[in-house]
Amino acid sequence: MNISIPETFGYSVLGMAVVFLMLILLMVIIIAMGKSAKNKAAAKKAPVQAQAPVQQAPAAQAPAVSKPAPGTCGTLNLRAVEPRTAALIMAIVADEMGVPLNELRFISIKKI
Repeated sequence: MNISIPETFGYSVLGMAVVFLMLILLMVIIIAMGKSAKNKAAAKKAPVQAQAPVQQAPAAQAPAVSKPAPGTCGTLNLRAVEPRTAALIMAIVADEMGVPLNELRFISIKKI
């Protein structure tokens, strides 16, 4: 079987076209799967819940150890989180909820 030079050129162009078409198809599939996974992750993401500060009755015997600053709502337990990161998280939660930061009470922030 003898194949002429124009035929070999045609076969090579056809082969390269098939490879590029398959690469484009693969790219479209990967992009579609990425968007689908992003939508599923956004749907599963539960809204962050924060507690509003609870008004407590003054204690009968208040310890005179150290007085917290005015407007504080207790202590915050940071677990493997830097204070700067915790402050950013608290600001983002307050912004997303549309509530002033001083009306929220964060009990604990833990790195997952």
